[in-house]
Amino acid sequence: MKYFVQSVRQFLASDDGPTAVEYAVMLALIVVVCLAAIGAVGTNTSSKFDAVNASLS
Repeated sequence: MKYFVQSVRQFLASDDGPTAVEYAVMLALIVVVCLAAIGAVGTNTSSKFDAVNASLS
């Protein structure tokens, strides 16, 4: 039982928890930037296809 309490105290004192939260925040920001970039590229591509379609018609 003493070993269990000691391991729980050591786990709570470690800095792994905040590091995992920081990685999750960074991942969320990367996903937001990627979605914005994909949206911008999709809009530009759509307008190019519309221009090609109009010139062929």
